[in-house]
Amino acid sequence: MKTTFEFAGREVNRMGYGAMQLAGPGVFGPPKDRAAAAAVLREAVAAGVNHIDTSDFYGPHVTNQIIREALHPYPSNVTIVTKVGAMRDEQGGWLPAFEPEDLRRGVEDNLRNLGVDAIDVVNLRIMGDIHRPTEGSIEPQMHALARMREEGKIRHIGLSNATSMQVRDARKIAPIVCVQNHYNLVNRDDDALIDELAQEHIAYVPFFPLGGFSPIQSDALSQIAARLNVSAMQVALAWLLYRSPNILLIPGTSSVTHLRENLKAADIVLNEEVLKELDAISGGASRVGH
Repeated sequence: MKTTFEFAGREVNRMGYGAMQLAGPGVFGPPKDRAAAAAVLREAVAAGVNHIDTSDFYGPHVTNQIIREALHPYPSNVTIVTKVGAMRDEQGGWLPAFEPEDLRRGVEDNLRNLGVDAIDVVNLRIMGDIHRPTEGSIEPQMHALARMREEGKIRHIGLSNATSMQVRDARKIAPIVCVQNHYNLVNRDDDALIDELAQEHIAYVPFFPLGGFSPIQSDALSQIAARLNVSAMQVALAWLLYRSPNILLIPGTSSVTHLRENLKAADIVLNEEVLKELDAISGGASRVGH
């Protein structure tokens, strides 16, 4: 299994880090221990993580400011991926911020709080339905991001919460380097999309690696994990690495101990028998490219 992938002009380790949990409860406000949050980031980079996922609407602003405090000036091999398309209200609610002027403001906020002149990758977070991809035109939004790419504020563009058709439409306007959607062992609506992207050497970045499991599915996963003497989360992450070579992982945590556990998932060997058992949890959908 290949442990790296060429992404946004760099060779990144497929096990990355998602910084969402560095903000306060509900991804809103400051963390209880800001120094501990910075320590997690430093530990991740020291352990070889060179793909960090964030957004300026985490906090808002808080997570990016912690990333800057912990890591700036950034190591030359670290790729920072952010997203625009949403904002927070005063109570921490999630609101669309999807007009072209909203996207520009979001990019400027990310630039300022990360302390950079250009962002490695900006994902357009599509807000038709915040819980799942839904069809709808993203042409004005893509043109807005493409303009900022031409201005040098953005190096690469990605999509989040996107359908296959939206990916195809977006690629007619500008190159797309990644798609970030909800996908895991039992939520496999994007199986075909992952394979399409793999053919085009476009990264697929799943979130919620344990989201949406039924109690029966969770029990089955836990039993397999117990046999392997690892955690259910570690098995779920390892399965994703085996699923397709273009999958990049961004598990998040605010704990150094939990971070280390997540990173160890990249070392887990899943033989064919175990992989068949894991595939059966989801109903036996196929696995390719491992």
